[in-house]
Amino acid sequence: MTERLTRMYLRLSEARRSVRRGQTMSEYALILAAVALVVFVFYQTMGQSVESMVEWGTIHNDLLAT
Repeated sequence: MTERLTRMYLRLSEARRSVRRGQTMSEYALILAAVALVVFVFYQTMGQSVESMVEWGTIHNDLLAT
């Protein structure tokens, strides 16, 4: 009887550990998606200003002068 209870306890603890592992991977995926979204939005807003600064600003003129 004790051996059977021990096996059941071990199975339950293994199942709990695998659920935690899956939960951690889901959390990492959500964090990665949030970071990717922030980078995308930053690129969309700042990419145009950097491009126009290089194309029409002082950096462009400096590059042409050399």
